[in-house]
Amino acid sequence: MLRPLTEESEAIHCFGGWSHDGERIAWTANRRDPRHFDVSVQDVTTGGITCVWQTEGMNDVAGWLPDDGCLIVVRSHSSFDQDLYLTDLLSGTVRHLTPDRGQTSYGNVRWAVDGRGLNLVPDRGREFSDLAYMDLAPTEEGRHAAMSLLLAPGWDVEALALSSDGRHLAYLTNTDGTSELGLLDEATHRALLGPPIPRGVIGPPRLHRRAPRLDFAPGGRKLAFTLSSPMHNADVWVMDLDAQDASPVTHSSRAGIPRGSFVEPELVHFPSFDGLEIPGLLYLPAGAQRDGHLPAIVEVHGGPESQRRPEFDLLYQYFVNRGYGVFAPNVRGSSGYGLTYVHLDDVEKRMDSVADLAEGARWLADAGVADPRRVAVMGGSYGGFMVLAALTSYPDLWAAGVDIVGIANFVTFLENTAPWRRHLREAEYGSLTTDRELLRDISPIHRVERIMAPLLVIHGANDPRVPIGEAEQIVQALGTRGVPVEYLRYGDEGHGLVRLANRLDAYPKVADFLDRHLGA
Repeated sequence: MLRPLTEESEAIHCFGGWSHDGERIAWTANRRDPRHFDVSVQDVTTGGITCVWQTEGMNDVAGWLPDDGCLIVVRSHSSFDQDLYLTDLLSGTVRHLTPDRGQTSYGNVRWAVDGRGLNLVPDRGREFSDLAYMDLAPTEEGRHAAMSLLLAPGWDVEALALSSDGRHLAYLTNTDGTSELGLLDEATHRALLGPPIPRGVIGPPRLHRRAPRLDFAPGGRKLAFTLSSPMHNADVWVMDLDAQDASPVTHSSRAGIPRGSFVEPELVHFPSFDGLEIPGLLYLPAGAQRDGHLPAIVEVHGGPESQRRPEFDLLYQYFVNRGYGVFAPNVRGSSGYGLTYVHLDDVEKRMDSVADLAEGARWLADAGVADPRRVAVMGGSYGGFMVLAALTSYPDLWAAGVDIVGIANFVTFLENTAPWRRHLREAEYGSLTTDRELLRDISPIHRVERIMAPLLVIHGANDPRVPIGEAEQIVQALGTRGVPVEYLRYGDEGHGLVRLANRLDAYPKVADFLDRHLGA
C-alpha cells in the first residue's frame, strides 16, 4: 500500500535515503521558503518530522553515518560549485567540511565502512573528477577535513559503490562518452580484474536525468547496474565477480522493432571557428552515401552542461528510420571533456557555443554528409535556446528549427523560473543584477527579425523551469512577422514531454514538419 509521507503540494521534497535501522528517512524541502531547502528527518512509522538544519540554498542529503548519528549534506552554489556539511542529529551542530576549497564539485559522496571518512568524487584543481578519500577527523589547521587522491583516470569518475563488507570499491568513468567500469581493493586500492561489459553507457535512460548508479549485492560478490547502447535499449545487468561474468537480467521490449533496424553512431570531431575540436555523434541511415544529398538534423543538448553519449536514443533511431541523418555535437560547455571545456561558454562566452553549432552544420556539408539546403536544428530546454540562437545568429544555414521547452528571453526566464533555481542558473548564464544588458543582448527574442526558417515550438503549460511564457513570446513575435511557426502546447506537461500520449502525438508531428520543410 502506498502512503504519502509529505503532502505539501507547493513544496519540492528531495529524498536523502534511509537510516540503517530502517526507521527513518532524511530529505530536504523548500517548505519554509521557496528559495531554500532545509534538512529534515522523518519517522516512517509515526510520520513525525524533525527539521535538523534550517539553512539556506539548494541542499541534498548524501547519506547517513553508519551509526545513524549524522548526515552528510551537499550544498550546491552552481552545477560545478558545492560544499559538504556534517550534520550531527544528537547535538544539532553542523560542521563545514570544505571551507576555502574554492569552486569544487563533490559527487557520489559515500561513507567508508568504518565510518571515519568518505569516498567521493571531487574535481578541485583538476580537469576531471577523480576518486578521493576524505578523512573526517579534524586537522590541526582547523575544522575542515583532509582529502587524499585515490585514483585519477584522466576522465571523469561519475559513480562509485562500496561493497557491504568493505572489500571492493567499484567506480565508473566517462571515457569520451563511453562508460568504463573499474574495481579496486578497498584496503590497498589495487586494481582488480572484472569481466568485460559491452560498449555503451551505464546509467538510467536519458529521459530520467539521474546520475548513474552502481549497487553491490549483500556479500559484495555481485554488482548491478543499468546498461544501454545505441543497439540495445536499457536493461539491468549483473556482474558476478566469482564467475567473472556479466549478463542482463531484464530484457526490455523493443515493441517488435528488429534490432537490425537500429544504427550505431560514428564518433567524429570537427574544428570550430577558433580551431577548438568539437566532438559529436553522427547517426546515418543504413546505406546512406556521403554525396551531399541527405537531409540532416543537428540536435543540441540542454543543461547547458549535458553531454550526448552512445546510449540508446529512441528519437535518434526514429528520425534515422525516417531517412534523416542526426548529428549530436557536444559543443563547448558540455560536460565530460574537462573543466576548461565546460566553462568555455560561461556568461559573456555564451554565443561561442552557438558558433560551434554553425560550424557543425558547415562541416556536415563540407564532408558530404548532408545537403546544405536541408539542415534543421532541434533542441530542448537550454537546447531550445540554442535552436533560437542559431536561427537568429546564422539564419542562412538552417532550413527549419524545432524548439522544445526552450528559452527565448534570458531576462524573463530568470525572473519567472522557480526561485530555488534562479541563483543556480545565474551562476551559469549571468546575474540579473550585474549582467542584465548581456542577458538581453543574447536573448533570441530581441533578434527575432533575423529568423527566416520555419519554426515548430513545443511547450508544457505547467513548466516550472522554463515558464511557458518563453514559448508564447517567440510564437507571437514570429506570427506578427509572418514567419511560418507552428505551436504545440500541452496542458498536462511540465518541463519536457513525459506522458506517452503526448510523445506519440508530438514526435510524428515533428517528423511531418521536417518532411515538409526539408523535402525528406
